[in-house]
Amino acid sequence: MITISAFKWVPEFAQGQVRDLRARWALEEAGLPYKTRLLELGDQDKPDYRALQPFGQVPILEEAGLALFESGAIVLHIAERSDALLPKETRARAHAVQWLIAALNSIEPWLMNVALIDLFYQNEEWAKLRRPGALEFAQKRLSALSKSLGDKAYLDGDRFTAGDLMMTTVLRIPKHSDMVTGDKRLAAYIERCTARPAFKRALDAQLGDFRMAA
Repeated sequence: MITISAFKWVPEFAQGQVRDLRARWALEEAGLPYKTRLLELGDQDKPDYRALQPFGQVPILEEAGLALFESGAIVLHIAERSDALLPKETRARAHAVQWLIAALNSIEPWLMNVALIDLFYQNEEWAKLRRPGALEFAQKRLSALSKSLGDKAYLDGDRFTAGDLMMTTVLRIPKHSDMVTGDKRLAAYIERCTARPAFKRALDAQLGDFRMAA
């Protein structure tokens, strides 16, 4: 049985955003059963957990002696076992991996820059000075993504892949603002991907764990 680590509780603004959602969604799309290892506050700093995840983050995936960290690596590992997430055809498969990495490298850092300012440092003078530039750069990346998406249903055409899964979770990060959803094309893309039953099951599972801990 696959085990995914997750926090037992996080502040409300982070609920539905913690990165174990990515692993849960991939598992739901792949039709693979799993259970969760819920961490109490401080568990992520204990030696046994740090031995598996050096940075004390979630998620980690554990299965049959394998321990894997980083959400991108975990989603790819799961996707390798499912045609639902990675096409068999070589070129389409490569494109799916390309978009997954683009989500993590070319989009997420710039959205996180703005989100961190807004959620944690908005009253700091340095943040007030930094935010316009951070927002401008993030919007340039989002504009390029929107242009690439064009009129396609998904990033590489008519088929949802692991690349779309990862990109959608990244685009949901600034849910406190209309930075992403102000673009009608990206807003429709997020809505289309999060309407998938597998996403709804994954989100309900994560939020259900938080409700149990409340």
